[in-house]
Amino acid sequence: MQSIIEHIQTALGGNAGLALGYFLLAVLSSQLVLMTYSSAARLAHERRQRRLDRERLETLVLAAKYRYKEAQEVIQGWNGYRKFTVTQKSGECEDVFSFYLMPHDRKPLPPYKPGQYLTFNLDIPGRDKPVVRCYSLSDSPTRSDCYRVTIKREKAPPDKPDVPHGVASGFFSDHVKEGDLLNVKAPTGHFYLDMTKNTPICLLGGGVGLTPMLSMAKAVAESGSKREVWLYFGCRSQGEHMLREDLNKLRRFDNIRVVVCYSRPSKSDVKGEDYDREGRVTIDLLKEMLPSNNYEFFMCGNGAFMKALNDGLEAWGVPEKDIHYEAFGPATVKKKAVPAGAAAVAAGPACKVIFAKSGKELDWNPTQANLLDFALEQGVRIESGCRAGSCGVCSVAIKSGSVDYVKEPDAPPEGGSCLTCICRPKGDLVLDA
Repeated sequence: MQSIIEHIQTALGGNAGLALGYFLLAVLSSQLVLMTYSSAARLAHERRQRRLDRERLETLVLAAKYRYKEAQEVIQGWNGYRKFTVTQKSGECEDVFSFYLMPHDRKPLPPYKPGQYLTFNLDIPGRDKPVVRCYSLSDSPTRSDCYRVTIKREKAPPDKPDVPHGVASGFFSDHVKEGDLLNVKAPTGHFYLDMTKNTPICLLGGGVGLTPMLSMAKAVAESGSKREVWLYFGCRSQGEHMLREDLNKLRRFDNIRVVVCYSRPSKSDVKGEDYDREGRVTIDLLKEMLPSNNYEFFMCGNGAFMKALNDGLEAWGVPEKDIHYEAFGPATVKKKAVPAGAAAVAAGPACKVIFAKSGKELDWNPTQANLLDFALEQGVRIESGCRAGSCGVCSVAIKSGSVDYVKEPDAPPEGGSCLTCICRPKGDLVLDA
């Protein structure tokens, strides 16, 4: 310090007092700068902390709101079927219609979880018994005046003209009209978006499989959440581009990215206006566009669509717990088969399954996930709907033996019956199928 003062004194012509003054001023100035920097850093830290605290509080409030809604669902829900009036039928695109449903009794509607579905009991002319089908809700759960389902008329595949057209979807398209009454069960299903979480999500919809994805995205948008959302929708061309207005509205939200893919765009389809990318929704496209694989993935579409994406996501290193899918009818995701030896050990001793009506006695295949898949693979026809233990369509009477459920059914089947979509045989089993 003495040498610094001497240098200053020399520079000032030997004036020791003035040199000391300049030195003290420099020290005080540096201390002031340090104090100012320290105060600014402390204030910035406090602001960041307040922002984080506010965001945590907003997340807790949002979670509390959705838990309250879940409690309301239980209070306002109903058992069995309830009559609903079709208040509006809107054509979305080729062979796709949206149906707006209001309760005939005008009583309040319970909210539902984004991604859930309605179960319909349909009296179709020419059928000796009602047809039960499940269709995903395609609107935001925040809408309290009505429910909306969007249904595509299922046609026979071009290469299989002898296969019958979709019975229920054809009935909705050709016969259901505004003013009609339909029998509807309360919203249900285990495939839904948990709105109490804030993890980033990627929603993958193929064709009419867009419907539950749209419900999820709209729920995030209308909740005010800043949750990161990627929504991919794949169809062939503008002729199959359903619910376009809903998708375009989602593009206004900074945290939601919508990507529409046309696999066979027509000459009149304009890239950048009608669609975003040419081609299918594939794992390569996800790898190209997503910052990482650190997302929860939800998908719904035909079997090939979901199988390709499921296999691709697993190969990409996405944990199985982060891959969710909805499957109705034959559209499902076949998981990789368990080696026969390992499966036999896991399933216990070998057993026989007898389908009494079909006259088939078969050795149970322990690599099958459930009795429904096993029956269909063996050519035994069993009607099915949700494949999640909710709708009851796949219920079959047990003539002898018993079953284990891989998950608890939403509602237990009638005594002496089983829901084949979610159960496996405990031992030798005789079914009335």
